[in-house]
Amino acid sequence: MEAVGKGVDSASERVEEIVGELRRSFTERRTVGYEWRVAQLKAILRMIEEREADFMAALYSDLSKPQMEAFLHEISLVRAACELLLKELKHWMKPQKVPTKITTFPSSACIVSEPLGVVLVISPWNYPFLLSLEPVIGAIAAGNAVVLKPSEVAPAMSALFAKVFPEYLDNSSIRVVEGGASETTVLLEQKWDKIFFTGNPKIGRIIMTAAAKNLTPVVLELGGKAPVVVDSNCDLKVAAKRIVVGKWGCNNGQACVSPDYIITTKSFALQLVNALKNTLEAFYGKDPLESKDLSRIVNSNHFERLTRLLDEVEVSDKVVHGGQRNKELLFIAPTLLLDPPLDSLIMQEEIFGPLLPILTVDKVEDSFDIINTGTKPLAAYLFTKNKKLQKKFVMTTSTGAILINDIALQIANPNLPFGGVGESGMGSYHGKFSFDAFSHKKGVLVRGFGGEARARYPPYTPMKQKLLRNLLNGSIVALILALMGWPWRE
Repeated sequence: MEAVGKGVDSASERVEEIVGELRRSFTERRTVGYEWRVAQLKAILRMIEEREADFMAALYSDLSKPQMEAFLHEISLVRAACELLLKELKHWMKPQKVPTKITTFPSSACIVSEPLGVVLVISPWNYPFLLSLEPVIGAIAAGNAVVLKPSEVAPAMSALFAKVFPEYLDNSSIRVVEGGASETTVLLEQKWDKIFFTGNPKIGRIIMTAAAKNLTPVVLELGGKAPVVVDSNCDLKVAAKRIVVGKWGCNNGQACVSPDYIITTKSFALQLVNALKNTLEAFYGKDPLESKDLSRIVNSNHFERLTRLLDEVEVSDKVVHGGQRNKELLFIAPTLLLDPPLDSLIMQEEIFGPLLPILTVDKVEDSFDIINTGTKPLAAYLFTKNKKLQKKFVMTTSTGAILINDIALQIANPNLPFGGVGESGMGSYHGKFSFDAFSHKKGVLVRGFGGEARARYPPYTPMKQKLLRNLLNGSIVALILALMGWPWRE
């Protein structure tokens, strides 16, 4: 654990010392070279390979996350992201040539990706391995010094990061700072070159307010109520399997991209509910409390929060499946609710748990109005074979990402940006987007000492003004005349 001292003053001093050390390392350009970046990325791959069992154990300790889920949704995704960055990094670091304009002829131009400096990554508890390491490797690949602040709500993973980072990574440029709200506050008081935060909109506002004091740019990966629209014109058996595994197979619903509610037509609702019930029983058994393939609720506070959503007077009688809970084990079974009131808490707050309301409308197109009257979600999903409906959904729904006929798989494609819009966040990452998120795109224009044009310089006579206007309008004749020194006698 990176000690930050006891008390606000000592914690602040220790954090200032850490940031100062990283700032000196960056100023000395230790992190900028290709070799350093590659060495750190390879070290992370080695760390994953050698300590995979430890990371799995930490995920189980913090969330009772099933082994296969932990591997598929966390370990394998970080490994793939790291391997992609290693493969493409040299290419991405090269200056990107861009066209020049007639007004700067003769010249060459390019865009240089340079590291921002010293960056802060604040990660969440629900995917404490993936959502810590993926932004960190993006920051490293871009050539930055990095401080990782893991979530204290996932203490086993936080402690493990603090232990193993110094064993594998350059401690002069990459550090872990553990702690809770007070330590985060102290970190936010420092000057950073970028802050990357994954969490909820409430804390996102605090992050953004703190960043504004130093005009620090931010990436905010927040959440939202991700809708799933299910059209009757779909393969219901396949849709049900994909919805179930995308909701409850993603940390038992504790995921920013998992479905928050379903919208379907009144005439199709019963078929959908039955298909979901059958699939839940097939996947997790008649008593899901005994299933080994479901994560538990992260802590008692979140358990109580979900219980309040479920026990609200106008909501409790809307349960059509599930609802079992065990406070001692912090477990709530997969639960379906049919048509809870739109003004209920469960429909106003992001659920972030194993509860899934189903709303009904007269025709499937009515679902778009429900989605668009709420805050913009991080993801939106549609199940249909209707190509026109797919196109309309894409064109009329504002969301961080859209996936047609599946759930959550958009995060597995590194060629797509991952990020929110509006209330669900700003900025994006994954693949090249991670490299870009932690880079400054510096424009570079190079000219020689030739190509002088008298018309460029005062005094601006009427003839010079005429020539310059034609030149700015893209006239090749004007360019030739300017390079020849016309007007010759003015």
